[in-house]
Amino acid sequence: MAKLPEEFNQFIELKNVIVKSDGRIILDIPHALIPTDRICACIGPNGAGKTTLLKLLDGLIQPDSGTVNYSAEDIRSSLVLHHTPMIKASARTNLAMVQDSDSSIDSADIETVLKQVGLSHLARSPAHKLSAGERQKLCLGRAILQKPNLVLLDEPTANLDPNATEQVEELIRQFQMSGSNVLFTSHQLAQVQRLAEYIIFIDQGQIKEKGPVGPFFADPQTQAAKRYLHQELLAN
Repeated sequence: MAKLPEEFNQFIELKNVIVKSDGRIILDIPHALIPTDRICACIGPNGAGKTTLLKLLDGLIQPDSGTVNYSAEDIRSSLVLHHTPMIKASARTNLAMVQDSDSSIDSADIETVLKQVGLSHLARSPAHKLSAGERQKLCLGRAILQKPNLVLLDEPTANLDPNATEQVEELIRQFQMSGSNVLFTSHQLAQVQRLAEYIIFIDQGQIKEKGPVGPFFADPQTQAAKRYLHQELLAN
């Protein structure tokens, strides 16, 4: 394990990581320390490997070579993907599915989380008929019930209206305030600046640049990051 940088109380270390799909390299990370003691945003172009990185950190996929090590023991991660399917049942039933993997979760816990994510009034509504924002809050509710210390969110507010976006961002802040570390992907640069303290910029499967949010946006050090920021600002 590399010497712990002073500013990182907790981190994930990736060494010589290669992830392939159908023979194509999706991630190629010789070495990286990713802080997990602050809200961290992973940004980059479509197809850069951001979602694959989240799956790797969650343990959902294993690297073809290399290692992923956590500075803290007993990592309990929860991954919320951009498209999370709902069963054709009520919002409450969809939330209660988490009990299948943790029998300590009881009905009172489910009611508390429904209230926390603002869905108590929709508890009996069919989950698949909820709005995009309501479904996303339901997914975050599942994560809250799992009591993770590492929350991984893939485009948590994609295609949401401003009101739903604000509500989801507040839930993300609540994760941090309750002691959970957060790593999320986003194309919304304003959102990244609102929420994140640290940036990981990934392009073509490689971490090209990383560091505190302020300096990254003010003075990116790589041509790839400068090009990405310019293109995103033009698009928005």
